[in-house]
Amino acid sequence: MDDGLTLLYLLGRQDIDLLGVTTTFGNSTIDIVHENTVKMFNDLNIHAIPLYKGAGSKHNRQSDASRFLVKMAQKYPGEISLLATGSLTNLYGAYESDKDFFHNLKEVVLMGGITQPLVINNKNLNELNFSCDPEASYHVLSANTKVTVLTGHICLQAFFGEYEFKRLMHNRSLKIFRYIKDKSLDWYHFIMNEFGINGFYNWDIVAAVYITNPELFDDNPQKLTSTSEDLKTGMLKIDNFTSQGYEVNIPTAIKDLNKFNEIIFNTWENVKII
Repeated sequence: MDDGLTLLYLLGRQDIDLLGVTTTFGNSTIDIVHENTVKMFNDLNIHAIPLYKGAGSKHNRQSDASRFLVKMAQKYPGEISLLATGSLTNLYGAYESDKDFFHNLKEVVLMGGITQPLVINNKNLNELNFSCDPEASYHVLSANTKVTVLTGHICLQAFFGEYEFKRLMHNRSLKIFRYIKDKSLDWYHFIMNEFGINGFYNWDIVAAVYITNPELFDDNPQKLTSTSEDLKTGMLKIDNFTSQGYEVNIPTAIKDLNKFNEIIFNTWENVKII
Protein backbone atom coordinates (compact mmCIF):
# COMPACT_ATOMS: atom_id res chain seq x y z
CA MET A 1 0.00 0.00 0.00
CA ASP A 2 2.77 2.46 0.90
CA ASP A 3 4.44 2.03 -2.47
CA GLY A 4 1.11 2.36 -4.29
CA LEU A 5 0.29 5.66 -2.59
CA THR A 6 3.79 6.84 -3.47
CA LEU A 7 3.28 5.93 -7.13
CA LEU A 8 0.02 7.91 -7.11
CA TYR A 9 1.94 10.87 -5.73
CA LEU A 10 4.53 10.69 -8.49
CA LEU A 11 1.82 10.39 -11.13
CA GLY A 12 0.15 13.54 -9.80
CA ARG A 13 3.30 15.68 -9.97
CA GLN A 14 3.39 17.72 -13.15
CA ASP A 15 7.01 18.68 -12.46
CA ILE A 16 8.23 15.07 -12.54
CA ASP A 17 9.11 13.14 -15.67
CA LEU A 18 8.63 9.56 -14.48
CA LEU A 19 10.91 7.51 -16.72
CA GLY A 20 9.83 4.13 -15.41
CA VAL A 21 8.89 1.91 -12.49
CA THR A 22 10.70 -1.21 -11.34
CA THR A 23 9.48 -3.86 -8.92
CA THR A 24 11.43 -5.79 -6.31
CA PHE A 25 11.00 -8.51 -3.74
CA GLY A 26 10.75 -7.60 -0.07
CA ASN A 27 7.58 -7.88 1.97
CA SER A 28 6.41 -10.38 -0.65
CA THR A 29 7.78 -12.36 -3.59
CA ILE A 30 8.72 -10.63 -6.81
CA ASP A 31 5.91 -12.40 -8.67
CA ILE A 32 3.22 -11.16 -6.28
CA VAL A 33 4.68 -7.64 -6.16
CA HIS A 34 4.93 -7.39 -9.93
CA GLU A 35 1.45 -8.80 -10.54
CA ASN A 36 -0.03 -6.29 -8.09
CA THR A 37 1.83 -3.45 -9.81
CA VAL A 38 0.64 -4.56 -13.24
CA LYS A 39 -2.91 -4.59 -11.90
CA MET A 40 -2.49 -1.06 -10.54
CA PHE A 41 -1.16 0.10 -13.92
CA ASN A 42 -4.22 -1.42 -15.58
CA ASP A 43 -6.59 0.11 -13.03
CA LEU A 44 -5.13 3.55 -13.71
CA ASN A 45 -4.87 3.03 -17.47
CA ILE A 46 -1.11 3.69 -17.42
CA HIS A 47 0.43 2.87 -20.79
CA ALA A 48 3.12 5.51 -21.39
CA ILE A 49 5.28 4.64 -18.37
CA PRO A 50 7.36 1.45 -18.66
CA LEU A 51 7.23 -1.14 -15.89
CA TYR A 52 10.08 -3.61 -15.39
CA LYS A 53 10.25 -6.71 -13.23
CA GLY A 54 13.16 -6.87 -10.80
CA ALA A 55 15.21 -9.66 -9.34
CA GLY A 56 13.51 -12.34 -7.29
CA SER A 57 16.24 -12.59 -4.66
CA LYS A 58 19.65 -11.29 -3.66
CA HIS A 59 21.29 -14.37 -5.19
CA ASN A 60 20.74 -13.21 -8.79
CA ARG A 61 20.48 -9.45 -9.09
CA GLN A 62 20.39 -9.20 -12.88
CA SER A 63 16.93 -8.50 -14.25
CA ASP A 64 14.92 -6.44 -16.72
CA ALA A 65 14.75 -3.80 -13.99
CA SER A 66 18.52 -3.57 -13.45
CA ARG A 67 19.16 -3.38 -17.19
CA PHE A 68 16.56 -0.62 -17.54
CA LEU A 69 18.19 1.38 -14.74
CA VAL A 70 21.58 1.15 -16.44
CA LYS A 71 20.11 2.23 -19.76
CA MET A 72 18.36 5.29 -18.31
CA ALA A 73 21.38 6.39 -16.28
CA GLN A 74 23.56 6.20 -19.38
CA LYS A 75 20.99 8.06 -21.47
CA TYR A 76 20.49 10.90 -18.97
CA PRO A 77 23.78 11.27 -17.08
CA GLY A 78 23.57 13.60 -14.09
CA GLU A 79 19.82 14.15 -14.48
CA ILE A 80 18.05 11.27 -12.74
CA SER A 81 16.78 11.20 -9.16
CA LEU A 82 16.38 7.50 -8.37
CA LEU A 83 13.74 6.79 -5.72
CA ALA A 84 13.87 3.39 -4.00
CA THR A 85 11.19 2.33 -1.51
CA GLY A 86 12.01 -1.36 -1.21
CA SER A 87 14.99 -3.68 -1.30
CA LEU A 88 18.00 -2.27 -3.16
CA THR A 89 18.78 -5.37 -5.20
CA ASN A 90 17.91 -3.81 -8.57
CA LEU A 91 20.24 -0.87 -7.91
CA TYR A 92 23.17 -3.05 -6.99
CA GLY A 93 22.41 -5.26 -9.98
CA ALA A 94 22.70 -2.17 -12.18
CA TYR A 95 26.05 -1.33 -10.59
CA GLU A 96 27.31 -4.88 -11.17
CA SER A 97 26.63 -4.36 -14.88
CA ASP A 98 27.97 -0.80 -15.10
CA LYS A 99 30.50 0.45 -12.55
CA ASP A 100 29.63 4.04 -13.59
CA PHE A 101 25.96 3.54 -12.73
CA PHE A 102 25.87 5.52 -9.48
CA HIS A 103 28.20 8.17 -10.89
CA ASN A 104 25.72 8.73 -13.74
CA LEU A 105 22.85 9.53 -11.35
CA LYS A 106 21.99 12.97 -9.98
CA GLU A 107 20.98 11.49 -6.62
CA VAL A 108 19.58 8.42 -4.90
CA VAL A 109 16.74 8.87 -2.40
CA LEU A 110 15.89 5.88 -0.22
CA MET A 111 13.19 4.97 2.26
CA GLY A 112 14.57 2.55 4.81
CA GLY A 113 16.97 2.00 7.64
CA ILE A 114 16.88 2.70 11.35
CA THR A 115 19.31 4.39 13.73
CA GLN A 116 17.75 2.88 16.85
CA PRO A 117 14.88 0.47 17.56
CA LEU A 118 11.68 1.54 15.80
CA VAL A 119 8.82 1.39 18.28
CA ILE A 120 5.13 2.27 18.02
CA ASN A 121 3.06 1.98 21.20
CA ASN A 122 5.58 -0.42 22.74
CA LYS A 123 5.61 -2.60 19.61
CA ASN A 124 8.95 -3.04 17.89
CA LEU A 125 8.95 -2.89 14.10
CA ASN A 126 11.55 -4.74 12.07
CA GLU A 127 13.26 -2.84 9.27
CA LEU A 128 11.97 -4.23 5.98
CA ASN A 129 13.90 -2.56 3.15
CA PHE A 130 17.68 -2.41 3.67
CA SER A 131 17.62 -5.72 5.53
CA CYS A 132 16.25 -7.63 2.50
CA ASP A 133 19.60 -7.47 0.72
CA PRO A 134 22.19 -6.04 3.13
CA GLU A 135 25.10 -6.36 0.69
CA ALA A 136 23.20 -4.36 -1.93
CA SER A 137 22.23 -1.81 0.72
CA TYR A 138 25.85 -1.32 1.73
CA HIS A 139 26.97 -0.68 -1.84
CA VAL A 140 24.12 1.76 -2.53
CA LEU A 141 24.64 3.70 0.70
CA SER A 142 28.38 3.99 0.06
CA ALA A 143 28.01 4.79 -3.64
CA ASN A 144 29.86 7.67 -5.30
CA THR A 145 26.78 9.86 -5.63
CA LYS A 146 24.51 11.92 -3.40
CA VAL A 147 22.50 9.53 -1.20
CA THR A 148 19.62 10.65 1.04
CA VAL A 149 17.94 8.24 3.45
CA LEU A 150 14.50 8.82 4.91
CA THR A 151 14.54 6.40 7.82
CA GLY A 152 11.64 4.76 9.58
CA HIS A 153 12.03 7.33 12.35
CA ILE A 154 11.29 10.40 10.22
CA CYS A 155 8.43 8.49 8.58
CA LEU A 156 6.79 8.27 12.00
CA GLN A 157 6.38 12.03 11.73
CA ALA A 158 4.34 11.58 8.55
CA PHE A 159 1.25 10.69 10.53
CA PHE A 160 -2.16 10.79 8.90
CA GLY A 161 -4.35 11.45 11.91
CA GLU A 162 -8.11 11.55 12.25
CA TYR A 163 -8.54 14.70 10.16
CA GLU A 164 -6.40 13.43 7.27
CA PHE A 165 -7.96 9.97 7.44
CA LYS A 166 -11.49 11.37 7.17
CA ARG A 167 -10.45 13.70 4.37
CA LEU A 168 -9.05 10.76 2.44
CA MET A 169 -11.79 8.25 3.11
CA HIS A 170 -14.89 10.45 2.98
CA ASN A 171 -14.14 12.31 -0.25
CA ARG A 172 -16.47 10.77 -2.79
CA SER A 173 -16.29 13.58 -5.35
CA LEU A 174 -12.96 12.55 -6.87
CA LYS A 175 -12.39 9.18 -8.53
CA ILE A 176 -8.85 8.96 -7.24
CA PHE A 177 -9.98 9.21 -3.61
CA ARG A 178 -12.65 6.59 -4.19
CA TYR A 179 -9.97 4.37 -5.74
CA ILE A 180 -7.66 4.81 -2.75
CA LYS A 181 -10.48 4.08 -0.31
CA ASP A 182 -11.65 0.96 -2.16
CA LYS A 183 -8.12 -0.46 -2.33
CA SER A 184 -6.91 0.39 1.12
CA LEU A 185 -9.66 0.79 3.71
CA ASP A 186 -9.22 -2.67 5.24
CA TRP A 187 -5.45 -2.18 5.40
CA TYR A 188 -5.79 1.17 7.13
CA HIS A 189 -8.09 -0.27 9.77
CA PHE A 190 -5.71 -3.19 10.29
CA ILE A 191 -2.78 -0.80 10.89
CA MET A 192 -4.78 1.34 13.29
CA ASN A 193 -5.99 -1.68 15.25
CA GLU A 194 -2.60 -3.39 15.23
CA PHE A 195 -0.81 -0.42 16.78
CA GLY A 196 -3.67 1.17 18.70
CA ILE A 197 -3.38 4.48 16.85
CA ASN A 198 -6.05 6.78 15.47
CA GLY A 199 -4.53 7.11 12.03
CA PHE A 200 -1.69 5.61 10.01
CA TYR A 201 1.86 6.35 8.90
CA ASN A 202 2.47 7.30 5.30
CA TRP A 203 5.88 5.67 5.09
CA ASP A 204 7.26 5.57 1.55
CA ILE A 205 5.75 8.81 0.34
CA VAL A 206 8.10 10.71 2.66
CA ALA A 207 11.00 9.92 0.33
CA ALA A 208 9.03 11.05 -2.72
CA VAL A 209 8.12 14.36 -1.08
CA TYR A 210 11.79 14.88 -0.24
CA ILE A 211 12.55 14.83 -3.97
CA THR A 212 9.82 17.33 -4.87
CA ASN A 213 9.98 19.54 -1.77
CA PRO A 214 13.38 19.22 -0.08
CA GLU A 215 12.80 22.54 1.68
CA LEU A 216 10.38 20.75 4.02
CA PHE A 217 13.25 18.71 5.46
CA ASP A 218 16.40 19.42 7.42
CA ASP A 219 19.36 18.10 5.46
CA ASN A 220 21.57 16.26 7.91
CA PRO A 221 24.84 14.84 6.50
CA GLN A 222 26.18 12.01 8.65
CA LYS A 223 29.17 9.67 8.48
CA LEU A 224 28.08 6.03 8.43
CA THR A 225 30.16 3.00 9.31
CA SER A 226 27.44 0.39 8.74
CA THR A 227 28.70 -2.85 7.25
CA SER A 228 26.69 -5.46 5.38
CA GLU A 229 26.44 -7.31 8.68
CA ASP A 230 24.91 -4.26 10.41
CA LEU A 231 22.46 -3.83 7.56
CA LYS A 232 21.02 -7.30 8.10
CA THR A 233 18.78 -5.47 10.60
CA GLY A 234 18.73 -2.23 8.62
CA MET A 235 20.85 -0.51 11.28
CA LEU A 236 22.61 2.71 10.29
CA LYS A 237 25.63 3.26 12.53
CA ILE A 238 26.63 6.92 12.75
CA ASP A 239 30.17 7.96 13.68
CA ASN A 240 31.12 11.48 12.64
CA PHE A 241 34.53 11.24 14.31
CA THR A 242 35.91 8.36 12.29
CA SER A 243 38.25 8.73 9.35
CA GLN A 244 36.54 5.71 7.80
CA GLY A 245 33.00 5.29 6.61
CA TYR A 246 30.92 7.14 4.04
CA GLU A 247 28.67 10.21 4.06
CA VAL A 248 24.90 9.97 3.72
CA ASN A 249 22.23 12.64 4.17
CA ILE A 250 19.76 11.52 6.87
CA PRO A 251 17.06 14.17 7.45
CA THR A 252 15.53 13.94 10.92
CA ALA A 253 12.58 16.32 10.76
CA ILE A 254 9.64 17.30 8.59
CA LYS A 255 9.53 21.05 9.22
CA ASP A 256 5.82 21.61 8.52
CA LEU A 257 3.60 18.53 8.71
CA ASN A 258 0.43 20.42 7.73
CA LYS A 259 2.08 21.65 4.53
CA PHE A 260 3.52 18.19 3.95
CA ASN A 261 0.06 16.60 4.09
CA GLU A 262 -1.50 19.38 2.02
CA ILE A 263 1.05 18.86 -0.75
CA ILE A 264 0.21 15.14 -0.80
CA PHE A 265 -3.55 15.67 -1.01
CA ASN A 266 -3.23 18.36 -3.68
CA THR A 267 -0.97 16.10 -5.72
CA TRP A 268 -3.23 13.05 -5.42
CA GLU A 269 -6.08 15.18 -6.74
CA ASN A 270 -4.19 15.61 -10.00
CA VAL A 271 -4.27 11.88 -10.75
CA LYS A 272 -6.90 11.14 -13.37
CA ILE A 273 -8.76 7.85 -13.58
CA ILE A 274 -10.63 7.14 -16.79
